Amino acid sequence: MKNAKIPCVTELSLHRPEVVRWQERMQLLEPYSDTIIVLPCSMKKPYSQSKSHTLFRKYTKGLQEVILTSPFGICPREMEKTYPIQSYDASTTGDWSDEEIKSSGKCLKEYAKDYKVIAHVSGGYKLACEEYLDNVVYTCNDENTRSNESLENLKNEVKKADKVSQNKHRIHDLRSIARYQFNTKKADNLIPDTTQTRGRFNTRILIDNNQIATLHFETGLYTLNLPAGEILKEQEINRVFINFDLKTNTLFTPGIDDADDNIIPNDEVVIIKDDEVVGVGKSMMSGKELVDSTKGVGVKIRHQIK
Repeated sequence: MKNAKIPCVTELSLHRPEVVRWQERMQLLEPYSDTIIVLPCSMKKPYSQSKSHTLFRKYTKGLQEVILTSPFGICPREMEKTYPIQSYDASTTGDWSDEEIKSSGKCLKEYAKDYKVIAHVSGGYKLACEEYLDNVVYTCNDENTRSNESLENLKNEVKKADKVSQNKHRIHDLRSIARYQFNTKKADNLIPDTTQTRGRFNTRILIDNNQIATLHFETGLYTLNLPAGEILKEQEINRVFINFDLKTNTLFTPGIDDADDNIIPNDEVVIIKDDEVVGVGKSMMSGKELVDSTKGVGVKIRHQIK
């Protein structure tokens, strides 16, 4: 099912739960290269399909790109197909309020830390960079990020930076999504250095030729297979505990003994009985609700031990 569009048309959007959660989880992410390229957002999502980003990407290969956007603050390139960043509508004029500049600037500062930054931006995007970043080179001096002069400046600055191998880049991107989705750096364990990927639409994630998860095109998030459930159990992530044998594809709340507090609705979870993984699926409730509720569907089970 396609995700509904999220309208973000006023400053109140800065306080939407999706926006607050996004900004909090961005603090778990890190650049994969020593130099970061900051770019403006586009109306078209994912950004890389827009005319402007198609142009920018001719010059930015091998370096971490991060898109500056309001109300979400920042979007590292690898996160651009992930819900909710791929489903919001907002103005892209670059005419930002003080609050938008502050919100996005603080997110960017937290992410960029002491890394060198190439800022290919103008308008409010540039104001945010100027106010919150120190180690910056600006490549757009004519207020037009698509002008020949600006693109030439971008190309020349990128040439000076150290590029990163494609495989390191790929593993980093998969881990970034896992960190965001599971709200912990421990989720890196889902993506070891030897991880393989298959498929162009939905991407199958494999370890030693065994599928552990699927990265979905529609949501940009993972659904888990049983081997990934074992990893979640080991890392103490999104666990749901029961004391009976599963008989159906639905786990009702009266059968749940305990669950991790930080689970939120639609999270991928692992179901555990007697310290053994017996299933994986999608939670319909928060961790507290899974334990406290006396009726209702707690988890829709995708895979279980037969």
